[in-house]
Amino acid sequence: MIIGLPKEVKDNESRVGLTPAGVKALTHAGHTVLIQQSAGDGSGITDSEYVAAGGALVDSAEEAWARADMVVKVKEPVAAEYGFLRDNLLLFTYLHLAPARELTKALLDSGTTGVAYETITNDRGHLPLLTPMSEVAGRMSVQIGAYYLEKVNGGRGVLLGGVPGVDPAKVTIIGGGVVGTNACKMAVGLGADVTIIDRDLDRLRYLDDIFGSRIKTVASNSYTIGEAVAQSDLVVGGVLVPGAAAPKLVTREMLKDMNRGSVIVDVAVDQGGCIETTKPTTHSQPTYFVENVLHYGVTNMPGAVPRTSTFALTNVTTPFAVTLANRGVEAAIKRDPHLRRGVNTYKGKCVYEAVALDQGIEYTPIDSLI
Repeated sequence: MIIGLPKEVKDNESRVGLTPAGVKALTHAGHTVLIQQSAGDGSGITDSEYVAAGGALVDSAEEAWARADMVVKVKEPVAAEYGFLRDNLLLFTYLHLAPARELTKALLDSGTTGVAYETITNDRGHLPLLTPMSEVAGRMSVQIGAYYLEKVNGGRGVLLGGVPGVDPAKVTIIGGGVVGTNACKMAVGLGADVTIIDRDLDRLRYLDDIFGSRIKTVASNSYTIGEAVAQSDLVVGGVLVPGAAAPKLVTREMLKDMNRGSVIVDVAVDQGGCIETTKPTTHSQPTYFVENVLHYGVTNMPGAVPRTSTFALTNVTTPFAVTLANRGVEAAIKRDPHLRRGVNTYKGKCVYEAVALDQGIEYTPIDSLI
């Protein structure tokens, strides 16, 4: 199989879909890997390292896409890349299709097979290819929140950990999954007053066992969320419904009770956000205000720390890429039900039910097509 590795083009996205180790694994298995020149520069990976691992350099993204049987990326294609989509192409990347109607249409119209990192499962029902970036984003959310709480950056001038004699900042984390747990680690470590909200009481018991008296756990409902948000200096949105749009748990009305200059970091923005007032932003223009509350909605947060993120991501994606290359997509997904759950579009059909429901389009079970 020929695998294409184009350079990412999303705003300030410096991650890359394969490391030299991944290229070596693919070429050792008899495949050809075409790497767009400078694709790894943002992650500190040189062209010479890719060549030493057995890869071949190509001059342009067009060539990397056009010659490939499978394209491996990090982020979903942007509009400028839709023209590269075609029938008989396998695209292996994050897709986050639920809120992305135009991208879904482009994939379906082109006949591209889209295998999404974020919907592949494991034996425990977890999302192993989403986990490392959720860890990064969760930890970054508190760093980012602390930065924007500074007055010069638009915040209300609160130090997250406070000082002796002055209360620390109040941090509310909505969602106790991977994002929420990692955000909690950072917020607790910085000395903040942390509340974490989740609807799963067993998860709250687990978090209580881990963090003990250093956090408060709250059962999720609209009343408790509204109360916590009103008292918060920083709110982190970490809600995930696999493959589907995130529920809007914080309403615009709730923001009116927050202090001027409070900060919201909605990590769920890739799936539409769990804050009603969330909209996607970029690293170039990351923030905006609604009801005097600063919102941060960057859709590729881990792209700000690309070297860490690239190596964390490819640790888990590369084995799946090798499987897809070795067996071909049809044989691979027939053999592996977890990989099969990663298929979102196939032969012009939407085969991931949550995406079809969110967009009101026809759903076709993948089992009926293979």
